[in-house]
Amino acid sequence: MATLVVGSFFSLHSSVNAEQLGWPEKEELTFGFIKLTDMAPIAIAYENGYFEDEGLYVTIEAQANWKVLLDGVIDGRLDGAHMLAGQPIAATMGFGTKAHIITPFSMDLNGNGITVSNAVWEEMKPNIPKMADGRPVHPIKADALKPVVEKYKADGKPFNMGMVFPVSTHNYELRYWLAAGGIHPGYYAPHKGDSSGKIDADALLSVTPPPQMPATLEAGTIYGYCVGEPWNQQAVFKDIGVPVITDYEIWKNNPEKVFGITAEFAEKYPNTTIRLTRALIRAAQWLDENNNANRPAAVKILSQSNYVGADYDVIANSMTGTFEYEKGDKREVPDFNVFFRYNATYPYYSDAIWYLTQMRRWGQIAEDKPDSWYVDMAKSVYRPDIYQKAAESLIAEKKVKAADFPNFATETGFKPPQSDFIDSVEFDGSKPNAYINSFPIGLKKGDLL
Repeated sequence: MATLVVGSFFSLHSSVNAEQLGWPEKEELTFGFIKLTDMAPIAIAYENGYFEDEGLYVTIEAQANWKVLLDGVIDGRLDGAHMLAGQPIAATMGFGTKAHIITPFSMDLNGNGITVSNAVWEEMKPNIPKMADGRPVHPIKADALKPVVEKYKADGKPFNMGMVFPVSTHNYELRYWLAAGGIHPGYYAPHKGDSSGKIDADALLSVTPPPQMPATLEAGTIYGYCVGEPWNQQAVFKDIGVPVITDYEIWKNNPEKVFGITAEFAEKYPNTTIRLTRALIRAAQWLDENNNANRPAAVKILSQSNYVGADYDVIANSMTGTFEYEKGDKREVPDFNVFFRYNATYPYYSDAIWYLTQMRRWGQIAEDKPDSWYVDMAKSVYRPDIYQKAAESLIAEKKVKAADFPNFATETGFKPPQSDFIDSVEFDGSKPNAYINSFPIGLKKGDLL
């Protein structure tokens, strides 16, 4: 495991405010992460000394996979971790593992892509409109993949695709994209002991750890996958696959990872929790400030083997505001990775509710729940109250500007209705059941497998 350590002492400036903020009750902390570029706020909080400024003695450890990471937080081996947004929600709900996990900090927006093998891409291309220069028109909808999947089915070949975890954004984004193109991604039936997610599926989705995605695609075990960077760009560099769409094009400025801790940790160590949130806010701001001017420096850090460990050029392809689809087809995508702007770090209740709607849509929540249940579950996991305390203390110290945050006096935790999805279906976090019922493919009110 990669292990890093930060010294445990206050800088002179932070000690001036230490008594007002409250000294950290626990100074020695261990945080986990998966080797993805969106773990960047943790790396930058470490490298730039923001943890140190808060009097926190931090060890950072790379984890083998998302389950090992979650188990580490639950059993106390890890004090907190870079998590899939769905993990704290699913654990608190009791899907897979039962534990009350919370998040005071959203780590980023966007950052994922869907890649298909070269062979599948060649079969898709005749179905995709072209620009005057011959390049494909983006965004590419799953409509272009549907005839390919149908051909595989007719030939008796299962169309296998990879995603990183059953409650990952990647699973829900891949399912969303497929279903919007008329391809059924399958249902879960946990009440029947079926956790495969393949009931009635046209495309069969299964778990593959992120760093193993390119090799699994190259081996022909899967024909495509949804994953975070740098593992889509790695397929381009290795010339084994083609990213067909980014999650920015599936759902513009979608929430991606969160920083997860147990509710018990937050209750036992409230000052420590606020301080680690402060450090992460400062790191996120640094990553986005001056129009991403610090990104090359961040890429250099992330390319180290103790962080992501991919080549500088592979990571830079997306982190510095571009994204390469087919080899040589590099396009400007300035918001592919967003860490601070657009209130990226604020833990919105409506973000949590979107994940819950997808869990219900695909059967991970087996039965109907009233709208109030979705709101209550979101509020038990997403903790903007902790975030607000951290942000307001940084504003008071003039480390950040109030204008860069939501108006805390009026913020409800619910974003306005959003319709920037690949299928243009509007999402209103205050009306989860109406949203669930609006899709042609997916469980509806009253459905029980």
